[in-house]
Amino acid sequence: MHISLAIALSLAILHGAVAKDLRSVSEPKIPAACTSLQGTGKEETAVIQKALSSCSKGKAVHLASGTFVSGPLTIPSGVSLWVDSGAVLKASTNPKDFDEGKNTCGTLDNDGKGCKPFITIKGATGTGIYGKGTIDGQGGQTMTGKGESWWQLARDAQTKKKKQNAPRLIQIENSKDITLYLITLKNSPNFHVASKSTNGFTAWGVTINTPGTARNTDGIDPMGSQNITIAHCNIATGDDNVAIKAGNAPTKHVSILNNKFGVGHGMSIGSEVNDGVSDVTVTTLTLDGTTNGLRIKSDKSRGGLVSGVTYTNVCMYNVKNPIVLNTQYSSSGGSHIPTFKGITFNNIKVLTAGTFTFDGISDSNPVEATLSNVHIKSGSKWVTSHAKISGKYAEDASGNSC
Repeated sequence: MHISLAIALSLAILHGAVAKDLRSVSEPKIPAACTSLQGTGKEETAVIQKALSSCSKGKAVHLASGTFVSGPLTIPSGVSLWVDSGAVLKASTNPKDFDEGKNTCGTLDNDGKGCKPFITIKGATGTGIYGKGTIDGQGGQTMTGKGESWWQLARDAQTKKKKQNAPRLIQIENSKDITLYLITLKNSPNFHVASKSTNGFTAWGVTINTPGTARNTDGIDPMGSQNITIAHCNIATGDDNVAIKAGNAPTKHVSILNNKFGVGHGMSIGSEVNDGVSDVTVTTLTLDGTTNGLRIKSDKSRGGLVSGVTYTNVCMYNVKNPIVLNTQYSSSGGSHIPTFKGITFNNIKVLTAGTFTFDGISDSNPVEATLSNVHIKSGSKWVTSHAKISGKYAEDASGNSC
């Protein structure tokens, strides 16, 4: 099937070639240890924090083996945490450990900001979390002193139209050149990784493995940040596998390379794009079982300009909504009008039938996308409204797996 060839593909591809992390990023190396700890299976917040606080810059606190249980931890600038294979760092199940001071952590309200993150990296340079071990947020475990888990609390919030006060697993803020390498993250009570106002963030070989039913457990969310690389990661979770946001500052120069996504809500941009998202490249991505595939979402309450986004060499299987460009993600009103343009899809293969949505605000502000070598399964549904689509697609995709 042909759609009007209005935009030269060469220009879109040329733009895609520079839409990426401006750093030269290679596989990270684990720093040398300043000290090694053995887990006892008991609460060890003070022990771990003391080791982190006294560790020399350029080195790492080595959790060598065993199970460690801890409340909130802060990793200082220049210091890293090395969770080795065979070691498990578990978050406390006691909401009081994470409370911000108003006794709201583990409850519902209209704010949802009552909990400290499990691991905080703030105002740091050259800090990281490394190793083949596991960090477990214990989101599915019953909270101490409560009759439900963090995830059940999140479902209650949905039902009661409130916000849950639950800790994020890793919060990075106002930092530079932060690295996550090889670590396995699972069962976060809330977002797994949020990188806010950060210049230089690398997630390489990270595994995130959390059930698809765990609400608001985004995988990796770059927020108001730049020079981001997410590479060789395997992400399955209960919300967006990756969500690029720009609610507090622009997000730009993002490379998402050679990743695999399982259950989750897909490779997303939005919904907060107030300050603009630009220069994003997504290359060599497999999505199997996600609700959405490649999605850009916003609305009039949090919209902005999303441009210079290129998706190349993407394969999808068992994805309900393979491509979604949605400027009316909710009915919320406002003056923050979403504008999506310069969105390019190169070498896309969709092996199961799904719904493709291109939904702009108006004819004067359409979503603008270019297709090149896009192959989809016959029987798919194509929904367009206020859209300017260039290029072509073919309903000839075949095969049972990527």
